[in-house]
Amino acid sequence: MPRLAPGDLAPDFTLPTADGGSVTLSDLRGRRVIVYFYPAAGTPGCTTEACDFRDSLASLHGAGFTVVGISPDEVNKLAAFAEAEHLTFPLASDPSREVLEAWGAWGEKTLYGKTVTGVIRSTVVVDAEGRVELAQYNVKATGHVAKLRRNLGLD
Repeated sequence: MPRLAPGDLAPDFTLPTADGGSVTLSDLRGRRVIVYFYPAAGTPGCTTEACDFRDSLASLHGAGFTVVGISPDEVNKLAAFAEAEHLTFPLASDPSREVLEAWGAWGEKTLYGKTVTGVIRSTVVVDAEGRVELAQYNVKATGHVAKLRRNLGLD
């Protein structure tokens, strides 16, 4: 799958969210958006990453960022994850993987020494005009939000 790069127009999407609503990227124009892709709600790495975003949310919002998490999980699993971890940003469901594929976050990866096809843990920052500002693929769950904050000049 092709990956997004700075300057690319971020592919628009509308996906159902854990809170029973939906999120549409183009509705967020005028704001900078951090879209992060993770493999599975409730797993150790994904929980660490989500909680890091949760714990940084006030300062990210203060700097003008909106956070959206996307996984192939069904909405009911995302709702349970959001409730268990007190996540207050949108968690969007992409079981068809169309958005994951369009954003380069689905494909071959190495997992425990084996090549598998799945979600490539990724984060893409979209500017206020809807263009990719920063695209990071194969990120580590632990420490990723702190590194992202440094890359965005927030620390």
